[in-house]
Amino acid sequence: MDIEELEQFIGTHDGVMLYFSGENCGVCDALKPKVKEVIETNFPKIEQVYIKTEENIEIASQVGVFSVPTIIVYLGGKEFLREGRNISLVEFAAKLSRPYNMMFD
Repeated sequence: MDIEELEQFIGTHDGVMLYFSGENCGVCDALKPKVKEVIETNFPKIEQVYIKTEENIEIASQVGVFSVPTIIVYLGGKEFLREGRNISLVEFAAKLSRPYNMMFD
């Protein structure tokens, strides 16, 4: 996927979560299944995209990701939420809950 395809994907889906990780990032590997579970359980209408920064440097730099892990959530094609490095999944879910429910319920 290149940056144009990603932008088109974001523009054609109401909810998209991008999860940026690094190849040798232990935190990224530990957090990924937990993030996936939170999204699938609480926000099933959000599409999930997992991006390895080493393989997608252009995408990471275009969206301003310079550290991992970073999560970016787009709602209605616009960036709504960005979390990086020390991510609390409880806070992440709380920040996303109200706008998600307003958009999809």
